[in-house]
Amino acid sequence: MTPAASARRPDTVRVLALQRNGDRVDLLRIDRSASDDADDARGLRPGTELNQAVARAESDAPIWVWDDTARWYPHLLRAGVRVRRAGDLRLRRQILRRSPAVPVGLLDGVDAARWDALAPASDDAAALFDLHEQDAPLDIRAEWIRQNAALAAVADPEAQRRLRLLLTAESSGALVAAELSHVGLPVRADEHARLLRDTIGERPLSAASRPSALDRLIPPLRAALGSPDVNPDVPAQVLAALRRAGLDVTDTRSWTLSQLDHPAIPLLLEYKRLARLASANGWRWLDTWVHDGRYRPTYLPGGVVTGRWAAQGGGALSYPAGLRSAVRADPGWTFLVADVAQLEPRVLAGMSRDLAMAEAAGDSDLYQGLVDRGAVQTRDDAKLAMLGAMYGATSGESGRLVARLTELFPLAFGFVEQAAKAGERGEVVQTFLGRASPAPDGFWTAPLSDLPTDGEARLRERRKWGRFTRNFVVQGTGAEWASCWMATLRNLLWELSEREDLPPRLEQRPHLAFFLHDEIVVHAPQGVAGAVAEAVDEAAATATRLVFGRFPVRLPLKTVQVDSWADA
Repeated sequence: MTPAASARRPDTVRVLALQRNGDRVDLLRIDRSASDDADDARGLRPGTELNQAVARAESDAPIWVWDDTARWYPHLLRAGVRVRRAGDLRLRRQILRRSPAVPVGLLDGVDAARWDALAPASDDAAALFDLHEQDAPLDIRAEWIRQNAALAAVADPEAQRRLRLLLTAESSGALVAAELSHVGLPVRADEHARLLRDTIGERPLSAASRPSALDRLIPPLRAALGSPDVNPDVPAQVLAALRRAGLDVTDTRSWTLSQLDHPAIPLLLEYKRLARLASANGWRWLDTWVHDGRYRPTYLPGGVVTGRWAAQGGGALSYPAGLRSAVRADPGWTFLVADVAQLEPRVLAGMSRDLAMAEAAGDSDLYQGLVDRGAVQTRDDAKLAMLGAMYGATSGESGRLVARLTELFPLAFGFVEQAAKAGERGEVVQTFLGRASPAPDGFWTAPLSDLPTDGEARLRERRKWGRFTRNFVVQGTGAEWASCWMATLRNLLWELSEREDLPPRLEQRPHLAFFLHDEIVVHAPQGVAGAVAEAVDEAAATATRLVFGRFPVRLPLKTVQVDSWADA
C-alpha cells in the first residue's frame, strides 16, 4: 500500500464485513448508506485471494466488522495486511449485553445464544474456520444492526457517547493484541538461559528434577523447621511443619509468611520465589514461548471481568524484572518504554470529578504531592491510603489514613464508597465509560432484613462483593484509558511510518511490542526514536481527553529510550 493510497479518505466511512460462506469468504458492505452491492466480493478463497481483496479495500480505511478479531486478523497480518479500524462483534456484544443502559431485548435474534457463547479463537488454529467448521456461519450483518440499534437506544446522550467510545476502544484493543502477538517481543534466548543458570542453576536433566538452587535450600529449610522429611513443594506438609514449629498460621501464601518471625521463613520465601521463577519463566517456558528471537504470547483483551487484559499462557502480564535484561532491541533498533505514574488513583480523580484530588494529581508523583500538601506524613502513608480506599481498608493504620484523605477528597473517596455500598446491596456498578460489573448471585443478594440471626458469614460475603465493586470501577476505568492510549498510538505510529516512507510490513515499522496494564514497550528503528517518543505522549494526551473530556486531570508518562528493557 502506498502512502498516497493510505492518505485517501472517502466522504463516508464504509463498513465492510468478512462473512463465512461455506469454505469461502464473502466481503460485504453492510453500512446502512450502501444502496447496492457493488462493493461486495463473494466467494473469496481464504488465503491470497482474500488477503488481496482486504488490502485493496483497506486503501479507503473502512471499518472492518467480523465475529472475532482473533479469528481473522492474525491471518491477514501474516500476509502483510494491516487494517486501521475494526468492530469486534464478540467483544462489543459482551459489553452491550451486560450494560444496564442497553435494552437487551434488542440484542435478541435466532442466533443470539451462539453469539453469547462465542469464545475467542486460538491463533494456533491450523485454518481460518477450524473452531466452527461444523456450524452454520454467524450472521455478521444482522448482529451489527442489532448492536447498533441497542447502542442507539441508550437514553442518556453522554452515556451513549461513553459506551460508543468503549466499544471502539475494545475493538481497537483486539487489533493491538493480534499485532503484539504477530510482531513479538525481542528476547535473547541465550541471555535468558544464562540468567536462569545464574539464578536457579543448570537445566535439570529431567522435568521431574528440581533446579540445583532449590535443592540447596532444602536441607537448611528442613533443619530450621525441625522437619527432616518436609517437601517444600507440598503446601499441606509445609503448613503442618510450620505449626509444629509453634507458628500460628492458616496458609502458606508469601504475604502471610512474610508477617512471621522465625529462622525458617527467609529460606521458605526464597524457595517459593525461585520455584515460581522456575515454573513460570524457566527452561520449559523458554522452549515453549520463545522462537526465532521473539516471545509471542496470546493476549485476551477484556479477558478479566474489569476489562483488564489477560494472557493465554506464557505469563505475559507478570514478566519478572530479573529476566528483563534478556529483552533487547534488534540491531539498529531501540525500545521506547513508557509507563503512567499512579494510573488508578488518577483515573479515580477524573471519574469522580474531584478537583482537589485532580490538583494533587498534577504532580508527577501523586503520593509525594499529598505529602507536600500536608495531607499525610510520608509517601508510604499516601500510597497506603490510596490503596486502602480502592480495596476497602476500614481498620488499622490504613483505615485511619483513608479517613484522613476522605476529608480532603470527599468526591473521590465517596465515589468508591458508593460503589462498595452498591455492591453490598447486590447492584451493578459501571466504569466511567460504561462497562458493567457482573451481578452477584447467591445469598448475599437477599435483603439484609431477610438474613437469619446467624448470618454473619453472609454479611461478610456481601462486604467482600462490595470490595470487588469498589475496585471494579477504578481498575476498569484504568483499563479503558490504557486501551484508548494504545489504540491511538498504533495509528500514530503507522502514520509516522508512512511519512518516513518506511518499509510496508508492520514488523518493519515502529510498533507496540509489549503491554503490562500501565506500561508499554515500543520497538522502533533508532532513526525515528524521537518522533516515536512524541507519538507516545500525544497518544496519552488524546486518551485522557477522549475519556475525561475537559476535566483537568493529569496522567503523566515516564518515557525512556533503552536497548534493554531492564534499563528502563
